[in-house]
Amino acid sequence: MGCHGCGAQHRYGAPARGGREVGAGGQVMRAASCERGEGRAELLRAPAAAMGSAGLSGLALALALALALPSVALENGLALTPPMGWLAWERFRCNVDCRADPRNCISETLFFEMADRLAEDGWRELGYQYINIDDCWSAKQRDVAGRLVPDPERFPRGIKALADYVHARGLKLGIYGDLGTLTCGGYPGTTLDRVELDAQTFAEWGVDMLKLDGCYSSGEEQAQGYPEMARALNATGRPIVYSCSWPAYQGGLPPKVNYTILANVCNLWRNYDDIQDSWDSVLSILDWFSTNQDVLQPAAGPGHWNDPDMLIIGNFGLSYEQSRSQMALWTVMAAPLLMSTDLRTISPSAKEILQNRLMIQINQDPLGIQGRRIVKEKSHIEVFLRPLSQAASALVFFSRRTDMPFLYSTSLAKLHFPQDAVYEVQDVYSGKIMSGLKTGDNFSVVINPSGVVMWYLYPTALPAQPWHVVGQQAPGEGFRPVLL
Repeated sequence: MGCHGCGAQHRYGAPARGGREVGAGGQVMRAASCERGEGRAELLRAPAAAMGSAGLSGLALALALALALPSVALENGLALTPPMGWLAWERFRCNVDCRADPRNCISETLFFEMADRLAEDGWRELGYQYINIDDCWSAKQRDVAGRLVPDPERFPRGIKALADYVHARGLKLGIYGDLGTLTCGGYPGTTLDRVELDAQTFAEWGVDMLKLDGCYSSGEEQAQGYPEMARALNATGRPIVYSCSWPAYQGGLPPKVNYTILANVCNLWRNYDDIQDSWDSVLSILDWFSTNQDVLQPAAGPGHWNDPDMLIIGNFGLSYEQSRSQMALWTVMAAPLLMSTDLRTISPSAKEILQNRLMIQINQDPLGIQGRRIVKEKSHIEVFLRPLSQAASALVFFSRRTDMPFLYSTSLAKLHFPQDAVYEVQDVYSGKIMSGLKTGDNFSVVINPSGVVMWYLYPTALPAQPWHVVGQQAPGEGFRPVLL
């Protein structure tokens, strides 16, 4: 969760009753408890310079810390491709009533069962390896030694036993913390004086990923605490992927967010609002990432990823076409693939989307270049491009239309592919292959309403003069495939 709603800055309008606020499309965000303006959704993994609710003062503090503490840089060799796995929050939230709802409450049973599903239903072999706990796992008080402890009724065997169970199945365990006095759900937070203790506790338990939220903390505390946790995790000697919510609490954009620093502190970071179980929510995230892609796209790469939040495929809010669209768009954005659905009851159609082998291969491409929207048509068709290794590319043709399937015509030349090249094209969803597509050839695709057509393109003939574009630049129309 990313203060899931907590500190959502009332982006969508006036608060509704009960301290919540109604978002675009009627979605409800849990904004109640962060009225101090100190919280936002989870994000960043960067040194102190990235943000500060006090504006440039927080930025200056972060820069000073980054210069004074060169060891702050994460450099843990982890998350060289976007992390893949399962995260509890969006589907199961903060349901702690195990007497009324034992099957779906936040308890060790839920995580044992999801680990079984990842291990036995084909997920692990495809790369889905993280089982991630979110908020509401701990007791309401620390123990007498000041350590975090799990709720004794819901996690009677403890987190170490859960980690051992997960590891025995070839999987990894993630846990949740909050850099503040309380978590977004009201459980004990990690104040600055507890950073080292909590890092050591997580390492002793065998945790493999930490998601550090930012409710109930100031910009200055975040600027100091997020880099300090990176250092503390490194000091444990245990490889722990570090997911930061830092940027989300500072609006996600410069000058409050310094992505150069962030990439040296965190392995992945939440930039924007929490996802809800609705198509409107998916579109709002996509819109923000596309609008700000010149800032966001260069920040991503091996070991440091933008995180547009969880995959909600398999839940209740997306149609079949919309589910295919979220998977394709998150893949072209080089996003972490963290499912938040009930793997015990997932439908065959949702499972097929999430287990698409070519899709996952594209998402996990070792170059780690985040894609961009390169075309936005008046017809409500958009085209996204992601350059891949070995001169390959992924194209997503996306329809925002709501009427009927749309015949979209273009050519690779219009999409800035190199002249005189020839490609083999594979449709990522249907598997159909088209050979001999030349850059200048016109072609058409039929895109369903709120749906996608996704292509994987591999060159079979390249121009005599090799061309090269540095993928981590933020080019405009010059953004194109990479030949390495």
